[in-house]
Amino acid sequence: MEMNSAVRSLAALAHEHRLGVFRLLVQAGTPGLAAGEIAAALELPPSSLSFHLAALEGAGLVTATRAGRFIHYRVEPEAIRSLLGYLTEDCCEGRPELCGGVQPCAPAAKPAGRRPTAKQGKANA
Repeated sequence: MEMNSAVRSLAALAHEHRLGVFRLLVQAGTPGLAAGEIAAALELPPSSLSFHLAALEGAGLVTATRAGRFIHYRVEPEAIRSLLGYLTEDCCEGRPELCGGVQPCAPAAKPAGRRPTAKQGKANA
């Protein structure tokens, strides 16, 4: 990840409503949530939610998929891994034992021929 991408991601998360949306979508995992479900859960008006979702989508942190009349949003796990990896890649002068258990977040290795279970998908998000 480049610094500009990291700044764009962090800027998108630097608002209480966007951070709340992001955390809610992380909890929802791979299926994501419909916009109406997000608005109800966070008690946000649809127009405000649309604005915040557009900022998160513009930063590449979430994606939208149309399912009939509804738009479902979900987090982009690779974007999360890239951001966390960028933030922690030089942690503790290359001595991870000094970081108190924080390890750099590398892209997840995907076993050939296996699909992650729903529980595993949430853990990786």
